[in-house]
Amino acid sequence: MKKIKITHLTSAHPRYDTRIFIKECCSLATIDAYSVSLIVADALGNEEKNGVSIYDVGKLKGRFNRMFKTTKKVYEKAIALDSDIYHFHDPELIPIALKLKKLGKKVIFDIHEDVAKQIKAKTYLNSLVRQVFSFLYGVYEMKSCQSFDYLLTATPMIKRNFEKKHSNVETILNYPIIEELSNTTAWETRENRICHIGSLAEARGVVQLVESLAYAKVPLDLCGNFRPKTLENELRLLSGWEYVDFHGFISRDEVKKILSEVKIGLVTLHPTQSYLEAIPVKMFEYMAAGIPVIASDFEIYHELLKGYDCALFVDPLNPEAIADAITYLLFNDAIASKMGEVGRVAVVEKFNWYIQEKKLLSLYKELLR
Repeated sequence: MKKIKITHLTSAHPRYDTRIFIKECCSLATIDAYSVSLIVADALGNEEKNGVSIYDVGKLKGRFNRMFKTTKKVYEKAIALDSDIYHFHDPELIPIALKLKKLGKKVIFDIHEDVAKQIKAKTYLNSLVRQVFSFLYGVYEMKSCQSFDYLLTATPMIKRNFEKKHSNVETILNYPIIEELSNTTAWETRENRICHIGSLAEARGVVQLVESLAYAKVPLDLCGNFRPKTLENELRLLSGWEYVDFHGFISRDEVKKILSEVKIGLVTLHPTQSYLEAIPVKMFEYMAAGIPVIASDFEIYHELLKGYDCALFVDPLNPEAIADAITYLLFNDAIASKMGEVGRVAVVEKFNWYIQEKKLLSLYKELLR
């Protein structure tokens, strides 16, 4: 029987992106009737992994080259694969996705973030410029999306932006795969260490986190890439940096190892317009690993975790408040251990990928009908 060809497209994300590859592509590849491909642009070459064919169109330096030259290469490869469904993940790919629609292909736009709101938060742009760019992008995105067969959103808030204009909108949340990061590490064997895993940017609270170490005086496993890279040099000048064990970008296996050794995971995002409505996957990965979470005191987090006492909420702009939460958990092992176990149960019961996977596979069946 001829297989249905599905191709995911990204010009900006790494090939092993957690949402794109580990969750969506690998889940689709478990279906015998599907042949799944992923087009990336990272200069690491082609490969077959977990039943997914990965095609690399190469990497060019500079945002301008990526947005115009790389996207053209992605389009050319997509045409060559001649798939039945194209599922793309970057706003810069909207123009080529529209071309694929004109060829009669079924197209899914996976909307990871509220880009219009993110533009408003870019402080390096003039306030008026931010407002104008945000408005223009929002109009362009909404008009373009009406051409696509399905819209997937990473949060319910983003879904609400589109469901009045499009009949096929579904939220696929970035909840963790239960087995990937869960472990049976005995609490008493864990060290008095804390961790932050993910992109390292000022708006993600990394400055206040390092500043909090001057008060808490505990080791921090800091994992991820700095954005911009110059931020690392600024942080190294802070007194709290002496407590930082900086790992850079690490593999999923290394993530699991660190999460099996530490006692606290931190996700102290700043209260920007986009983050106030975001659902950070790292929070649930910490919970899956059985460690308590220190998170920003956002209403959405309180609502999500209602009924599960697995997190302390703090003002992410206050290093002393962050330090107080760290100290409280590290000096109250029984409470911290219990919170970690509650978090693990919450992931098993509610916040896991398998529930989201069912929605993904269901909407693909619907689209193919």
